Amino acid sequence: QVQLVESGGGLVQAGGSLRLSCAASGNIFSINTMGWYRQAPGKQRELVASITSAGTTTYADSVKGRFTFSRDNAKNTVYLQMNSLSPEDTAVYYCNADISTWNGLRRGPARSYWGQGTQVTVSS
Repeated sequence: QVQLVESGGGLVQAGGSLRLSCAASGNIFSINTMGWYRQAPGKQRELVASITSAGTTTYADSVKGRFTFSRDNAKNTVYLQMNSLSPEDTAVYYCNADISTWNGLRRGPARSYWGQGTQVTVSS
């Protein structure tokens, strides 16, 4: 069984910073691409940033230059450093990961896992 646990959300004023963390645990064989998504009230969930197992990152245009996505493979943890936050960044942020599990005998197929979400609120 795999769990993704996010932390670091909260309330911040416009122009401020927050750092989100997402730690994966369980019967993990390998973690491929990981991503941060967000969903604002009344809007669809959107991809904020992703990072491959090799560390290659991609960002949504709306966060380029403000957000930095990093990964610690030894800890199965990713971080999203968010700077220059604006009220438009207010949303629930979700961690996602493509993970292959190990059942003690063999590697299972990769599947997508989600965290429970962490609220980020930016006040004007």
